Amino acid sequence: MPGFELFGTEEKKEVQDVLDNGVLMRYGFDGNRNGHHKALELERDLASRMQTEFAQVVSSGTAALTVALASAGVGSGDEVIMPTFTFVASFEAILSVGATPILCDIDDTLTLDPKAVKEAITSKTKVVMPVHMCGSMADLKALKTICDEHNLILLEDACQAIGGTFDSKPLGSYGDLGCFSFDYVKTVTCGEGGGLITNSKKYAENAHKYQDHGHDHIGNDRGAETHPFLGYNYRLSELNAAVGIAQLRKLDHTLDLQKKNYTILRDALTAIPEVTFRRVPETGVESYAFLNLFLPTEDLARKGHKILGEHGVDACFYWFDNNWHYYKKWEHLLEPKSLNKLSEEQQTGLQKNNRSFNASDAWMGRTISCLIKVSWSESDVKERASKMIEALQSIL
Repeated sequence: MPGFELFGTEEKKEVQDVLDNGVLMRYGFDGNRNGHHKALELERDLASRMQTEFAQVVSSGTAALTVALASAGVGSGDEVIMPTFTFVASFEAILSVGATPILCDIDDTLTLDPKAVKEAITSKTKVVMPVHMCGSMADLKALKTICDEHNLILLEDACQAIGGTFDSKPLGSYGDLGCFSFDYVKTVTCGEGGGLITNSKKYAENAHKYQDHGHDHIGNDRGAETHPFLGYNYRLSELNAAVGIAQLRKLDHTLDLQKKNYTILRDALTAIPEVTFRRVPETGVESYAFLNLFLPTEDLARKGHKILGEHGVDACFYWFDNNWHYYKKWEHLLEPKSLNKLSEEQQTGLQKNNRSFNASDAWMGRTISCLIKVSWSESDVKERASKMIEALQSIL
C-alpha cells in the first residue's frame, strides 16, 4: 500500500522545481514562482482523478476531515455518526469543530452498519461519516438513502481507500464530501498531507478560505485580502504538494500492483475452508490495500495473528487490541481526557459512547488484516502465501 515504496525520479523532479524557484509556501510570492503552483496543480489533478468539480489539499488527513466538517457548517450541538473501527483522527476532527462523535456498530464490511446508523440518528445528527478502512467501503447506497431521508450530510472518510470505487464512482465522490490522507504510509503520499473533494461549490468555497485563516484569496495582494469568516492554518506546503503530484500520477499503476498481489494471496487462502473474507458491497471495487480475513473465533484470530508473525509474515494486524484503531482502547475519548475544556453538549453527548458494541466486537475479534505491499516480487507473494497457509492450518 505505501506510496513511499515507489519514490523515484518523478518525485525528485517535482520537488526540485520548488527548490529551484525557492517558494515553499502555497500562497503569495507570485513573482518568484516561475509559474509553479504545486498545491494548485495537485488540486486540479485530484479533482480530475476523483471525477469531482472541486478539490482542496491540506496539511493532513485529519485536517481534511476538519476542514470538510467546518465547510459544511458542522459545529456545536451537532452529532456525527462514525464507526467503532477507524483511526483516532476521525473523532479528533469531529471534536475539533465543536461537534460530538457518536460511535456506531460495524458489520461484515468492517465499517458502518446501515441498520445501526438508523438507530443512532437523533434530532442532533447532522453527518453520517463512514470510514473506508483498509481499502474497502461501507454500503454507500444504503447510507446515502438514509442520509437523503433524514436530510443528513454523507461524508466519506476514504483516507485508507484511495482508488477504490462504488457504483463506478471513485470512493470519496459518492457522498457530499470525501477525504483522503497523503501521509507517509498511504497509497498516495505527500510525506504529510491530505485532501478533500466535493461537487458543492459552497463547500469548496468555504474550504479554501477556512484552511488559510479565512483569506478570501481575491486579488494579487495577500496583505489586502479580507476574511469573510474565521479560519485556521491547514495549508499544504509546495514541497509536500510536489511529492503528491508525482505520486497521484502513479495511482493506477499502484492499484494494479496491489490487486495482483492481493489476488495471489486471497486465491491461495481460499484453500482453507475456515478462512472467510470481508464483504465488499455490490458494485464496490476495493483498492486492494489490505487483505482482510475472518477466522471462526476470536481465540483463533488471536492465535492466527501470533502464528503468522512466528512464520515470518509481517505487516498483519489484529485491530481488536490496537490502541489507535478500535474503540476499546480509546479511553481518552470515552472518559474523556482533554487539555482544553469540552463543551457541555460534547461531554453529555460523549456519554452515549459508554456502552457495549457487541456487533462490532463479534466482527473485529475475528479479523486479521494484512497489508499489501507493492514492492513484493511475484515470488515474494507466493512465498508469503505458502507461509500464511502453513501458519493458519497449524492452528485450525
